[in-house]
Amino acid sequence: MANTFNIQPVVRFDGECAAVKRPKEIACFSYDDKREFHLDDRSLQWYYPPQLGADLSAGFEQFDKHDNSKDEHIDSLLKTIMAHEEEEGKKIDAEFVTWRGMMTKRSSSFEMNATFYQPDSFIEENFAYKLASVQEQQQNQRKPRRGQVSPDVMTYWGYKFETLCCLPRPWGEVARDFIENRDKEIVNNKAQYCSVVRTGIGKSTLCLGGEVDAIWDSKPVEKGAPINWIELKTSVEIRDDRTMQNFERKLMKFWIQSFLLGVPKIIVGFRSQQGILTKLEEIQTATIPETAAKRGVRSWNANVCINFASAFLEWLKKTVNDEGVWRIGRRPHSGVIEVFKVEEVGHGRILIDEFINWRIKLSLNSASN
Repeated sequence: MANTFNIQPVVRFDGECAAVKRPKEIACFSYDDKREFHLDDRSLQWYYPPQLGADLSAGFEQFDKHDNSKDEHIDSLLKTIMAHEEEEGKKIDAEFVTWRGMMTKRSSSFEMNATFYQPDSFIEENFAYKLASVQEQQQNQRKPRRGQVSPDVMTYWGYKFETLCCLPRPWGEVARDFIENRDKEIVNNKAQYCSVVRTGIGKSTLCLGGEVDAIWDSKPVEKGAPINWIELKTSVEIRDDRTMQNFERKLMKFWIQSFLLGVPKIIVGFRSQQGILTKLEEIQTATIPETAAKRGVRSWNANVCINFASAFLEWLKKTVNDEGVWRIGRRPHSGVIEVFKVEEVGHGRILIDEFINWRIKLSLNSASN
């Protein structure tokens, strides 16, 4: 029998905002341009403004695209946590371990898998459900009419914008020729710098991993100090009420993604319908909720988002409370989130043996001390 958490009425989540702890980076890892995992910051990139007028479709035919048909689970996050715990000599203080993306789910339907271990919840996307949803979406997409841009090219625009905005080292160490010819670089979305942070929402503590696009200056020497990260986004240029409302809805996603990892600044590249970069706008993450409220945005409210997350996490702690594999999901257009067991024992494929063995070793060491 499924346990259910009611989403409606959302007004019950309004009111004073639940306590939030500033995200602090405790570790990081990188994927290189061949998608190989490394326990370092080799894929960190630095922001440098792009040239306006750039064609975001340029180079699409050479796009070196990551194969999204393979389930990577949370393996890289677990390996990074292991290395951090070995360095610190103790287990991380977090009740939930997951990717940042699992905390931003707001679509009409989703599925995740969770398992309980020592005594934390580890959560990942149900990859089979995600793959089926993508395939269904692709089947339902109409073929673009003559003159229309295909969905694949529009997805590419975001990666192209990142390539135009980023340098592999601080600008003073990069040749002028490279800076001026970034538009000729082959776009590769396999490489990523991923930040692993510890944060808190309400009474729950979380360890989240997520990609960071770029840094403004340099990482501070002091561990856990605020970092001037940059989130890079694209959006169609605002020309009327419809495009304004579309952008205001996007702002919620921009805010949640950046807020969860402690990214202080978002740089939006506005583009034409045909993918020409026309304008840049810098937005401070912390000001988005207030700005949205002043503009009379009614489609979302920051306090409601945080209070909802706080209440749901508290409920989830009481629900996912022993071993096995649990399914967390919302059916299309449903007003509830359901949680039920799909495997009675074990941890499925969520936890790797290497991580379980490490935790056993760590527990024995702690007991002997």
